[in-house]
Amino acid sequence: MMPDWYKTTIACLLLAATPASNAAPLRGAIRDGSHDMDFSLGRWTTEVTIIKDPFGHPNQQAHMTGTKVARTLWNGKAVIEEVAADGDGAHWQAATLFLYDPTAGQWSQNYVDSSIGRMEHPSIGGLIDGKLEFYEQEDIEGISMLVKGTWTIFSRDHHRYDVARSIDGGRSWHTSFIADVRRAQ
Repeated sequence: MMPDWYKTTIACLLLAATPASNAAPLRGAIRDGSHDMDFSLGRWTTEVTIIKDPFGHPNQQAHMTGTKVARTLWNGKAVIEEVAADGDGAHWQAATLFLYDPTAGQWSQNYVDSSIGRMEHPSIGGLIDGKLEFYEQEDIEGISMLVKGTWTIFSRDHHRYDVARSIDGGRSWHTSFIADVRRAQ
C-alpha cells in the first residue's frame, strides 16, 4: 500500500507532464491594429509649435504652418507621411514611415528630418484609451529621456500630434512639439 503523500506526488508529476492544450496563452489575444493609422491618410494643413527646451524654457516657442500628405504602402501594412512647413524664418521637411507588426499588434514610427538625412530610432506603440501612443528612449546632449508621441483624433477632419519628454522615468512629462492637423479643403 502506497502512502497518501506518495500518491499526491505522483499525481502532481503526471499533471505537470500532461500537455496543456487548453491552457491560456501567456498574454492576451493580439488586437488587430492594422487600421489604426487610417485616420491620418490624405492631404492636411498643419500648425506646428516647437518648444526646443521644454524643461528650462517652455515659453520659448517656434511656430510654423505647412502641409502633410499621408498615404499607404504595401496594401496598408505601412503609411508614409510627408510634412513641409515654414515659419520664424525657417523651412522644415520631414517624413515618417509607420510600419505595422501583425505579430505584436503594434506600429513603429520611423522619423527622418531632411536636415539630418537618416532615420532615427523608432518609437513603438498603438491604440491606448482611444489615443495612439508611441514610446522611445533618446539621449539628447548626454541626458537620457523617455519620449512619448500621442495622436489624438478629434474627428475625421481634425487630429493633433503631441510629443512630450520625461527625464524622471515618466513621472512628469514636458511637451516639446505640437502639430494641430486639419484636412485640406
